[in-house]
Amino acid sequence: MVGIILATHGEFAEGILQSGSMIFGEQENVQAITLHPSDSPESLKERMLAAIATFDDQNEVLFLVDLWGGTPFNQANNLCGEHPNWAIVAGLNLPMLIEAYSSRFSMETAKEIAVAILESAKEGIKATVEAPAASTTATQQTNTIPEGTVLGDGKMKIVLARVDSRLLHGQVATAWTKSTNPNRIIVVSDSVSKDELRKKLIEEAAPPGVKANVVPIKKIIEVSRDPRFGNTKALLLFENPQDVLRTIEGGVDIDTLN
Repeated sequence: MVGIILATHGEFAEGILQSGSMIFGEQENVQAITLHPSDSPESLKERMLAAIATFDDQNEVLFLVDLWGGTPFNQANNLCGEHPNWAIVAGLNLPMLIEAYSSRFSMETAKEIAVAILESAKEGIKATVEAPAASTTATQQTNTIPEGTVLGDGKMKIVLARVDSRLLHGQVATAWTKSTNPNRIIVVSDSVSKDELRKKLIEEAAPPGVKANVVPIKKIIEVSRDPRFGNTKALLLFENPQDVLRTIEGGVDIDTLN
């Protein structure tokens, strides 16, 4: 039977595990892993592995996580890179979990179940009111701005420069973004800019109303000198202090580093 790891920020995993048991009955080979503010990504990963070690079949494991791009997702994704049979589904809700329990009776692989539960998870999101129709004029965007155009005062504003090996994760996407109010999150890394999977994950993890980009160091130096970015309020994320130093030496004006 496919093992299931429920991994979330806070006690959500424990709560939804209990709710699932009330509806579908107690389940074997299911473990809840919670991320607390004091936890490190490494300790979370170790607890995931310890939980998986209790499963009858450790070759087929399905991770159900709360937030795409959050720390639980990132650590599960690291493990899946080492175990090609394992799979992840983000956006955990109760219909998803119930469908996963049911699918284990007829499906033998984590990837099969991952595909099968998506529709139930989406169908479980409903509202008693209809969303207003989107305005076409509000969604129109200028695709290109001519070179040499000056927007604002012609100088990009850096609202926060932060070193974080996890880059764009749950805390950055919520607390830091809320406190600094950027309109763009820029991950500055030569290595990550060459990794298409990590780039996609980072871009999709951006909070509503904020764009996320991954650029090499050379590019952020060019952007800092481009007057077309005068209206940009940027939150810069670096993997290590060495990349910050190279960025500053290239002429990017970073006064304070978190």
